[in-house]
Amino acid sequence: MSARSALLAAGMLCGVLTAIGAATAFAEQARVLSVGDGDTLSVSAGGSRRTIRLACIDAPETAHSPYGTDARSALQAMAPVGSSVTVKGGKRDRYGRTVAEIWRGSTNVNLELVRQGDAFVYRQYLSGCDRNAYLSAESQAESARLGVWSVPGGITRPWDWRHGGSVRSRSGTTPSSSTRPTGRYRCAQIGSWAQAQELLKQGHTYLDGDRDGEACEGLR
Repeated sequence: MSARSALLAAGMLCGVLTAIGAATAFAEQARVLSVGDGDTLSVSAGGSRRTIRLACIDAPETAHSPYGTDARSALQAMAPVGSSVTVKGGKRDRYGRTVAEIWRGSTNVNLELVRQGDAFVYRQYLSGCDRNAYLSAESQAESARLGVWSVPGGITRPWDWRHGGSVRSRSGTTPSSSTRPTGRYRCAQIGSWAQAQELLKQGHTYLDGDRDGEACEGLR
């Protein structure tokens, strides 16, 4: 093969790899429509509504009081309804949500939630994020005993709590298991809007009849 042919072949390969990269990761502008909980929001992008699951982090569930509501408030403050954000990432999870980092200006919202102690690093799903930056931010929050780190060792991790792990509140008490319902439900049977969002995250997608990323809106 001549030097020219080799150069052309290398250029074509580079183009293919670039196309593959573009197909698996992207950045686009979006407008925030609603905030579901500490790591989920809905945006309008490209003429359609999309539910975003913040990548590489896991925030306390809304029903895990008060940490879940604190995390939701933190996300609302950093990405208010109506604000313009950049969505970086294109993968989808099993619920059809786009898994992505959210940037508002020069601020990486996902990373900042960890830094402020409003979310944990989701170590098993760190692919595509700056691992060192996230782990460093979490270490800073733990050292300063911020948010989820306000108790020694941190609160029960969200991934454990979702599977029936005990909940440690700021008072040291453990809420009744009745705050974590299981089974199939109708909106009228659910005690609160927060519990409806928790059930939606657990996979009870039938509670979101209009597929806007929010369950049982009537409970607000």
